Amino acid sequence: MRMADLKAGWAVVGNDGHRLGTVQDVGQAYLLVSRGAFAGHLYVPASAIANVEHEVVHLNLAKSEAEQMGWEQPPRDSDAPGETPDSGPLHRHV
Repeated sequence: MRMADLKAGWAVVGNDGHRLGTVQDVGQAYLLVSRGAFAGHLYVPASAIANVEHEVVHLNLAKSEAEQMGWEQPPRDSDAPGETPDSGPLHRHV
């Protein structure tokens, strides 16, 4: 399945069956996953996706592992959802 086929609102679960959150946005190589009002967001890389079926994204690691991966920060490249390739400081025209 292509990243473009994933949709906001789909569930994201670890390989242990525990729900991590809900897809909020989809980038080219990341999912922005909402974990609830107080838990914040995770930027889950496409490489962590094992399978997608019936509007559920299954990860290749457990929920607790995903929460400890440091994915709270936006991606450093221009692939963050909502970013455009020329929105970063390296692409400013002088």
